Amino acid sequence: MKKNTAQIVEELKLCPDFKTFYERNEDQMVQEELATMLAKLVEEKGLRKSAVFQKAELSDVYGYQIFSGLRHPERKKLLCLAIGMELSPEETQALLKAAGYAPLYAKQPADCIVLYGLYKKLTIPEINTLLYENELETLG
Repeated sequence: MKKNTAQIVEELKLCPDFKTFYERNEDQMVQEELATMLAKLVEEKGLRKSAVFQKAELSDVYGYQIFSGLRHPERKKLLCLAIGMELSPEETQALLKAAGYAPLYAKQPADCIVLYGLYKKLTIPEINTLLYENELETLG
């Protein structure tokens, strides 16, 4: 049975030792690596990595390093990849989570603009323009 985060946290608080807790909940832990998730997304969507890197405005070298697991991108670069792959907001949130980053938060102005861009399928330059016009840091 899949447990939500609150259930896992509650069990963690009450468990007498970590080993027992982990043995009971190992199957509940997020285990998919970022590189694996990216590869799956590209394959599922029938994309070419080079086209994704171009849309994401990332160099091919850096992009391939991310996809091979050699580099861990900062949150903004991961958002650029999500935009380059034309991921849904839900897929983008899962990607951020897999990378260990905070999800996009609609009450935070920059995140709100990125979410808007994901929903409207905007390009990075279009999203950056909105960020700039609102005096927020661009994606790069």
